[in-house]
Amino acid sequence: MSTPAQDDVLANPRVLVIDDEAVVCAGCRRILSEEGYEVHCQQDPRVGLQDAVLGAYDLILLDIVMPEMDGLEMLKEIKSAGVTSEVVIITGYATVETAVEAMKQGAADYLGKPFTPDELVVVVQKVLECAAMFRENLALRRELRLHQGFEGIIGESRCMQKVFTVVKRVAPTNGTVLVTGESGTGKEMVARAIHRLSPRRDRHFLACDCSSLAPSLLESELFGHVKGSFSGAIATKKGLFEAADRGTLFLDEVANISLETQGKLLRAIETRNIKKVGDTNEREVDIRLIAATNRDLGKRVSEGKFREDLWYRLNVVPVYLPQLKERTGDVPKLAMIFLERFRHKNDVTVQGFTPEAMRIMESYRWPGNVRELKNVVERLAILCDAERVEPRHLPPELGQTRLDHTVVALPRSWEEFKELKQQVRDAAVRDLERRFLVDALQRSGGNVTQAADDIGMQRTNFHALMRKHGLTAEDA
Repeated sequence: MSTPAQDDVLANPRVLVIDDEAVVCAGCRRILSEEGYEVHCQQDPRVGLQDAVLGAYDLILLDIVMPEMDGLEMLKEIKSAGVTSEVVIITGYATVETAVEAMKQGAADYLGKPFTPDELVVVVQKVLECAAMFRENLALRRELRLHQGFEGIIGESRCMQKVFTVVKRVAPTNGTVLVTGESGTGKEMVARAIHRLSPRRDRHFLACDCSSLAPSLLESELFGHVKGSFSGAIATKKGLFEAADRGTLFLDEVANISLETQGKLLRAIETRNIKKVGDTNEREVDIRLIAATNRDLGKRVSEGKFREDLWYRLNVVPVYLPQLKERTGDVPKLAMIFLERFRHKNDVTVQGFTPEAMRIMESYRWPGNVRELKNVVERLAILCDAERVEPRHLPPELGQTRLDHTVVALPRSWEEFKELKQQVRDAAVRDLERRFLVDALQRSGGNVTQAADDIGMQRTNFHALMRKHGLTAEDA
C-alpha cells in the first residue's frame, strides 16, 4: 500500500487520536505509523481537547463516546476554536443520525467500531487527500485573482513556456508569424498576445477566418472592392488590409485560401500594396501579418495545394502550439480558471474538483484541446450537484479513456463481468467514433458536407453522429 508521502498528499502528516480505550489508541498508532504518519494519542478527553487546539495536527481521530466529555461536544469546541485540522469521528454507534450530526458539526468522515486496518488507512488517506486538494483549489483561486497567466494565456508546462519565450522575442518586431497547432489550442489568443506586446498595440487587431468565405468573397474581404465591381457591390468597401493599416492583421486557417487568392496575398505581403477588386489603383498599407493553420502547410505544398513561395513568406517566425495532452500539469490550473469564471457567470456554488475527478481529467487525451476542456468545465459548473466535482459528474468519455478509471471495482460474478466487459467495449467504441468524427472535421476545416463525403457517409447520418457526441463544426 502506498504511503501518503508517496501520494504527495502531505509529508509525514501529524495525526492525533483521542479515545479513552487504550487498545484503540495503540492500534491506530501501530497501523498509521507503518503508513508513514506521525501519531500522537490522548486517552483523557480534556487533555486531548487542549492538544487538539494547540498541537497543529493535520487530522484528529475523535471517539464520540467518552467519559466526562461527549465527542460531538468536543468537535464543536475544536471547530469554534478555529482549528483547521480535519476531524474523523470514531463511534461504536455508527448510525446514520450520528454520522449526519457529526458532518453538520464539521467532521470530514466517520469510522464505525470495530474497523479494520485497511478501513482506517483508506479513510485517513481519503480525508487528507481531499483536504490537500481543497487547499490547492483555494490557492489556485487566490493566485488567479492576482495573476492571469502570460497575456491571458495560462500555461506553466515547459512546452508552453517555450511558446511564451518566442512570443516575447517576436512581438516587438514586425516579423511575420505563422502559428500552427490543432484546433482548440488557442492560436488566436497567441496572435492577440503578440499584438498586445508590440508597438502596434494601440492600433487595430483585425481577424479573418479564411475558411468561412468563398474565394471571391475572401478576396473582397481582404482587399476591399469598388462600387459596381460585381453583383451586389452597391458601395465601395475598405478591405481588412486597409482597415488594419498600422495595426495587425490575423489570417486564420490560411491553408484554405484558393491558389488564385494566394497569389494576390503573396503580392500584397511582398509589395505592401493592395488593389481593391475592380480597381485599377494600388495603395500602400502598413500591417503586421500573423497567420495560423491547423494543417501541415509543408504537406499542402508538396500536394500542390499551397504556394511554396507564400509558405516561406508566412513562415518567417513559426510558433507551434502543443496539444493539451502534451502540456503536462496545465489541466488542473486551466480547469480551475474556467471553473472560477463560470461560477461567477452562472452564480453556482461548486468550489473545485475532488482528487479522483482531477486525476481522470488529467489522464484524458482532450482531442478538442483547451476549447473542449473549457466546454466541459462550463457544463460541470452548471450541472454539478455537489460542492466539488466528483467522477460521477464527469462526461462518460472522460471516465472511459482508461480501463483503470472505468473499472472502479472488479465484479464478483461471471454475469457481472460479462456486463462490465460490454460496457468497456461500448466505451472504447464511443471514444473511437468521436475521435474519427473530429479527425474528419479537422481535415475538412469544419466543413460538414466535405467531411461526410470524405469518409463516404451521408451528410444527415454524419450530422446525427455529431449530435450524439455533442460536436459542432466549430469544435473542429
